[in-house]
Amino acid sequence: MSGLLDGKRVVVTGAARGLGFQFAQDLAAQGACIVMCDILADELAHGAQRLAAEGYNVEHYRIDLACADSIASVFSAIGERGRIDGLVNNAALATGVGGKDMMEYDPQLWDRVMQINVKGTWLVTRAAVPCLNDGGSIVNVASDTALWGAPRLLAYVASKGAVIAMTRSMARELGKRRIRVNAIAPGLTRVEATEYVPAERHQLYENGRALAGAQHPQDVSGSVAWLLSNLSEFITGQLLPVNGGFIFN
Repeated sequence: MSGLLDGKRVVVTGAARGLGFQFAQDLAAQGACIVMCDILADELAHGAQRLAAEGYNVEHYRIDLACADSIASVFSAIGERGRIDGLVNNAALATGVGGKDMMEYDPQLWDRVMQINVKGTWLVTRAAVPCLNDGGSIVNVASDTALWGAPRLLAYVASKGAVIAMTRSMARELGKRRIRVNAIAPGLTRVEATEYVPAERHQLYENGRALAGAQHPQDVSGSVAWLLSNLSEFITGQLLPVNGGFIFN
């Protein structure tokens, strides 16, 4: 049976666990060769072994989004093994970045969130573009917190708003090569990174969705596969909320 992504080679950052691992698994099931990248070396290797044991074509590389040299080195190695057709900018700092209002926020934490979530997304994209095939696709993972202005989460909200804005500018710049750049904005998803989120925030989402209930990683991965596929080949610079109707765009 053919898949949406047969013959494509796709890089997924933050692929060791959570949304990133689900993306890697589901994109592989659609026929893609998956290049998994994460700073969590042991979990990354374990995840890659799991997918390989299921018969999928997988590569993996440890990467540090806070280090430009690490990013450049990883994509040099990826490029040596061949061209890529897609990139999912999923890696981000999310755990432990909320809970305080804007008056209490630690400036050092603010800088760290911006370094990983904003600068890191730019540096990864910059490193990936030279080995990305014309007509390829980039999917940036934003957040619907940037659409409704979630309180007590200012740095994260600001960083994901920046990712949305960068998506549009990147789409303009890369359009000449028919490279598409789009963003998705998931809602609060039940993954390791959101275990620290207070129960009342989870309840706010789960009760407020048009499709009421919890959101799980597999609820998001189909939209990523579609944006990477040829079915969306005339769509670029767009933001797709994937949140069960908590926010309409």
